[in-house]
Amino acid sequence: MTYLENKNKICAVIPFFNESSTLNKIIIETIPFVDKLILVNDGSNDSWENEIPLSEKIILLNHSHNLGKGSTLKLGFEQSIKLNSTYTITLDADLQHDPKFIPRFIEKISEFDCVIGNRKKSNKRMPIHRKMSNYLTSKLLSLKTGIKILDSQSGFRIFKTEILNKILPDFSGFEAESEMIVKMAKNKNSIGFLEIPTIYGADNSKMKAIPAITGFLKVLFKV
Repeated sequence: MTYLENKNKICAVIPFFNESSTLNKIIIETIPFVDKLILVNDGSNDSWENEIPLSEKIILLNHSHNLGKGSTLKLGFEQSIKLNSTYTITLDADLQHDPKFIPRFIEKISEFDCVIGNRKKSNKRMPIHRKMSNYLTSKLLSLKTGIKILDSQSGFRIFKTEILNKILPDFSGFEAESEMIVKMAKNKNSIGFLEIPTIYGADNSKMKAIPAITGFLKVLFKV
């Protein structure tokens, strides 16, 4: 089945925190591929309000203050569940994920419960500390889950919405994405990977090393 033949309800969840410089572009490029676009503002204090275009496809949710990516994703997932969507896509607001790949995710999800973008072929452009972090976390998650995890930190993912209730994150930070992988493995949900490019400009990632490592270790030993 091709993307154009797919009649299922497709929701995208885009969390954002102080991303006014890229927000409008990611919204404009994502809207053509989805039925609903759930934007979740994680307490931004920049000029983000000016960057959201008028569209009946957009649902805007807000945190009054910054709670973290995990909490923001959870709010978006809960909204997608309420909408009774078939598939839920996540991508970041900083333009490191190309929305043009959404149709490929939609085609591949028919084979799995979740498909995660794999940046392996493009990781020569990934900052070295990010590359090492992703390598180590992917290896450790592979050992914990018994599934070969190719890219544990990619935020470009698609889920069958029906599985989300059982894998909603409890952790509030970036470690939530690893937590969801562990929960899927425990529930015997199938996980696939799709090769994607990732665009890296200035490395202004909001993922800070020490909190990210601490959070990941909690996931590894507690979930």
